Amino acid sequence: MEITNVTEYEATAKEKLPKMVYDYYASGAEDQWTLQENRNAFARILFRPRILIDVSKIDMTTTILGFKISMPIMVAPTAMQKMAHPEGEYATARAASAAGTIMTLSSWATSSVEEVASTGPGIRFFQLYVYKNRKVVEQLVRRAERAGFKAIALTVDTPRLGRRESDIKNRFTLPPNLTLKNFEGLDLGKMDEANDSGLASYVAGQIDRTLSWKDVQWLQTITSMPILVKGVITGEDARIAIQAGAAGIIVSNHGARQLDYVPATISALEEVVKATQGRIPVFLDGGVRRGTDVFKALALGASGIFIGRPVVFSLAAEGEAGVRKVLQMLRDEFELTMALSGCRSLKEITRNHITTEWDTPRPSARL
Repeated sequence: MEITNVTEYEATAKEKLPKMVYDYYASGAEDQWTLQENRNAFARILFRPRILIDVSKIDMTTTILGFKISMPIMVAPTAMQKMAHPEGEYATARAASAAGTIMTLSSWATSSVEEVASTGPGIRFFQLYVYKNRKVVEQLVRRAERAGFKAIALTVDTPRLGRRESDIKNRFTLPPNLTLKNFEGLDLGKMDEANDSGLASYVAGQIDRTLSWKDVQWLQTITSMPILVKGVITGEDARIAIQAGAAGIIVSNHGARQLDYVPATISALEEVVKATQGRIPVFLDGGVRRGTDVFKALALGASGIFIGRPVVFSLAAEGEAGVRKVLQMLRDEFELTMALSGCRSLKEITRNHITTEWDTPRPSARL
């Protein structure tokens, strides 16, 4: 059956992947309320399209931290991609580069920063988990910088791993033929079997629970790369992020895998955007499956979005070609949404192009 949208890749991935692997990618925390809500919240935002505008030429290009990309659709960090496909992060890196967009490599990738850099040119960011051993962190950040990565996406919502019950049931662990490549030489590349989730045990042993805002400042002393703070969902934290020197914010609830019953990222976005007052760019990840979702995020003030699960599911289904196709489908849908809304460039997408359930009723237009 021909795949005609991003969501359809998930069923193919489910058929192809071992249950433990599919469940790891697909599941959220606890009741998975936020997992559903990340999608459902998009469906409650409606369009107010403007008509009779010449939309024969549409420009989707944008600049992110000074880097020009083809569209405001980027690749989020997702861990252990070789569980999905033997080429893993190599395939994702090539697909993102071919699409003219940014890939974010996970700390917990099954390919190293050097290996991903070796795939050829491309703008790449590095997602960072802060380990208890800060020497390890310093080494990793320096390696990413040397390998030509352009920014750090610091994950700040994971002092402990969220409770993902399918991982507990499946006794999730990294398959024996794979390692967390960035940590291989440091004896931190393997995950032990555990009585619950092997990943949860690994995080409990290695990831620093003392992480605080002062560490965001410390990071700036060890690298010249800009730092995006990933995992902000309140205005209060957005303001502190700016004070701490963040170059940008990623509104994220970690794919609904950390604290359940937090709002959908699209519902939290506007509060964060308002708090930043345009001083730094705000991005969104979580629940984006359609070009219409991209438009809605931009209308609410996002400078761009990141996709996670669609990448691993399409990678599992069709390798590099699958990831290319997902990026192309989202691009095509987004371009169509812009045309049908009467927007010819990203700067023409405004808050007036959408209506949300939290809007005050509009005064009726005078005849």
